[in-house]
Amino acid sequence: MQQIADWLEKLGLSEYTQRFAENHIDFTILPDLTDQDLEKIGVASLGHRRKLLSAITDLEAGEKSAAAIAVAAPAAPRLLETAERRQVTVMFSDLVGSTALSARMDPEDLREIISAYQKCVAETVHRFDGFVARYMGDGVLVYFGYPHAHEDDAERAVRAGLELITAVTALKSRASLQTRVGIATGLVVVGDLIGSGDTQERSMVGETPNLAARLQGMAEPNTVVICDRTRRLLGNLFELKDLGLRDDLKGVGEATRVWAALRASSVASRFEALHAGSLTPLVGREEECELLLRRWARAKSGEGQVVLLSGEAGIGKSRLTADLLESLGPEPHTRLRYFCSPQHTDSAFYPIIGQMERAAGLLHDDTSQQNFDLDPGRSTPCRDAFAAERWPVSRSRAGVAAAPAKNDGGAYRANEDAVAPKPGAYGLGGCALGRPNQLGSVWSSGRPN
Repeated sequence: MQQIADWLEKLGLSEYTQRFAENHIDFTILPDLTDQDLEKIGVASLGHRRKLLSAITDLEAGEKSAAAIAVAAPAAPRLLETAERRQVTVMFSDLVGSTALSARMDPEDLREIISAYQKCVAETVHRFDGFVARYMGDGVLVYFGYPHAHEDDAERAVRAGLELITAVTALKSRASLQTRVGIATGLVVVGDLIGSGDTQERSMVGETPNLAARLQGMAEPNTVVICDRTRRLLGNLFELKDLGLRDDLKGVGEATRVWAALRASSVASRFEALHAGSLTPLVGREEECELLLRRWARAKSGEGQVVLLSGEAGIGKSRLTADLLESLGPEPHTRLRYFCSPQHTDSAFYPIIGQMERAAGLLHDDTSQQNFDLDPGRSTPCRDAFAAERWPVSRSRAGVAAAPAKNDGGAYRANEDAVAPKPGAYGLGGCALGRPNQLGSVWSSGRPN
């Protein structure tokens, strides 16, 4: 009871100590006391009862705060124990010609240029969920895969590097700017906090950061150079140029094959791009395959069908779709495929745009006029009858009314291999993953009209 006595003395109400003791009131009972209880034990003054109730409320709030601190306290040491071994893709970017700029420009003007460059790098990297680990003058060290890992970190890094070149070139500054990028993937130990205050950072130990810096050093202006391990993770998602084996990379123990990433490829399916070789047999999916074939049979008979494949990443949704398409190979059908992309979540119609570009045979190096003029002699065919029927809609918005012409057999003359309209049902032969508010198209079976 001494604690209660001390508490009452602090409140200036020590005259009630005896009454609290007679009624066996301790700190475990205090939170349950009411105004009537206090009056019953002999606290006659209304002001004293209000003062006691207010103090009890403050006491409860302090106990809850202490409990919260006690719960959170064990998590604090984790900051000192977060170093971990993981695979990370490291990107090192550098501003070309910064030394020459420093020799002929005022330091304040140079600071503006470097600040604009660093801001450009940070914004570009952020869009691909990269982590800016360190600014080193005109160089920037970026991690993909730490602290947040993705299954496509290597792809994100290369896309960020290519977009960074475009963004830096477009910067409006006192001088024309160029950058070069080196990208490497490998096992590292990352997460140890080093330094203090403004210089504190997460360290990374391993060969990968050094390799990325060496690749950046050998890159030509406005070029992205990647190591062979990064290249193996990319499949056919990018157009690459083999730069051969290099044994002159300082600090790298053995000869390393390096590649220059030129641009994203026009491949339609990420699954096909990442599985360019032959696929392993599909095992244990007989029931699912039979269900898809039964739905296809109904669609052919004129009863429209829609099938949704959903599940955790990596369980084989795309593989199951590929098996269905292989089964339908001999049958006449038109395949329409629309693919969302984690790099284009801000573009609701990206799948539609991509499909129409592939259907129309648009190439990366085409001029704006070539994009409107479908040349019958082009090597890339317009193979999608559905998109070709609707091609006038997109062309008319640009003031071009002409559409791909048909020959006597009903085929589109964009290429002699173009697909002629076929009777029967049209099936969706691809799998698109996107946000619900991006799935704004209506799918139907039957001929396009």
